[in-house]
Amino acid sequence: MKGLYRIMKKKAILLDRDGTINVEKDYLHKIEDFEFEKNVVDALKIFSSLGYTLAVVTNQSGIARGFYTEDDLIKLNNYINDRLNEHGVNIEKFYYCPHHPEKGIGKYKVECQCRKPKTGMLDAAIKDLNIDVENSYMIGDTLADIDAGFNAGLTSILVKTGHGMETLEKLGDRKVEIYNSLYDFALKLK
Repeated sequence: MKGLYRIMKKKAILLDRDGTINVEKDYLHKIEDFEFEKNVVDALKIFSSLGYTLAVVTNQSGIARGFYTEDDLIKLNNYINDRLNEHGVNIEKFYYCPHHPEKGIGKYKVECQCRKPKTGMLDAAIKDLNIDVENSYMIGDTLADIDAGFNAGLTSILVKTGHGMETLEKLGDRKVEIYNSLYDFALKLK
C-alpha cells in the first residue's frame, strides 16, 4: 500500500508571486497594476505540459499593515488565474500569509507559522495537493522563498527577477540553482 501511495503523489512547482510571476510592485493589490514578468505565461505552460501541479505561496504583509484586504488579494489572485486559464494554465491553489509579527495591526500582528521562510503555506500545499517533495520545487526571488523551500524539503530555485539580484548578494553558502527568469528555468526542465 505504501508504494501505491507514493505513486499517487504529484510533482509540483510552488511559486512565489510578486517578483516571480508578476513584476514586483510594492504591495500590489489592484488589478490595473498587475503585469506578468516577461515570458511567465510560456514558462507556466511548459511546467503544466511537463505534468507539474502549480501553486502559489505568497507573503502578503500589505494585508497585515492595512494597505489592502484579504478580499482585494483574492480578487487579484482570481484575476491572475483567469488570465492564465485563457492560455491553458491553472494555478491549483493560492496560499497566502496575511500576517506580520511587527508591522501588523489587529488580528494580523502575530508570529505565525505561515510567513516564509517558515513552512506553513508550503506544508499545507504539500498536504492538500499530495505533493511529492523529492521531485518538486519552490521558486522565488527572495531568501525567504529559498529558505522556505529548503525548510520544507523542496528543491529551491532563485530567479533574478523582482528582488533576485539583491538576493544573490545575500545567498551565503546556500546551494541553490539560479536562473535569470522563470522562463529560463522552464527551458532547463523541458
